[in-house]
Amino acid sequence: MRQAIFIDKDGTLITDVPYNADLEKIRLEHAAGAALKRLHDAGYYLILVTNQAGIAHGKFPEGMLCGVFKRINQLLLEEGQVEIDRFYYCPHHPEAKLKKYRKPCDCRKPLPGMLQQAALENNIDLANSWMIGDILDDVEAGNRAGCHTILIDNGNETKWEPGAYRNPTLVANGLLTAAEMILHD
Repeated sequence: MRQAIFIDKDGTLITDVPYNADLEKIRLEHAAGAALKRLHDAGYYLILVTNQAGIAHGKFPEGMLCGVFKRINQLLLEEGQVEIDRFYYCPHHPEAKLKKYRKPCDCRKPLPGMLQQAALENNIDLANSWMIGDILDDVEAGNRAGCHTILIDNGNETKWEPGAYRNPTLVANGLLTAAEMILHD
């Protein structure tokens, strides 16, 4: 079985621009390419897991995500000679403007459905994998899936709601520090 790094997209891997599907506005967070290159070279499979409520709210069509994912990999190749191995996203939201996306699901973080699906499809050992995100919903999804978790404390978490699954294994100030923590764990 493989070890994986599950990575949140907005605010963790790329700069958080709400509901962004504009390829020109996509920017990697500081040292993201270098961080993921180190993790990839250490044998981790890289999987992006992202809630995409913008689809549910009609901000952009679901088909635009393919271009977003391609752009992310293009930037990662340019910066760090690395790519995300797999992309998973949840287009649902309980208050979606578009009815077809307004439904309960287990893929929307903080639930662990995306991580569990990725584990099944990619032979991932969740107990020896990590979830990295910038809000406690990411931490909760990782903890519920049985992963180790890292909260990137960059100011994006504003609610700080406590809960049984909302305590990260580690806290870092960015992806490069998170990678160093994982590799020295």
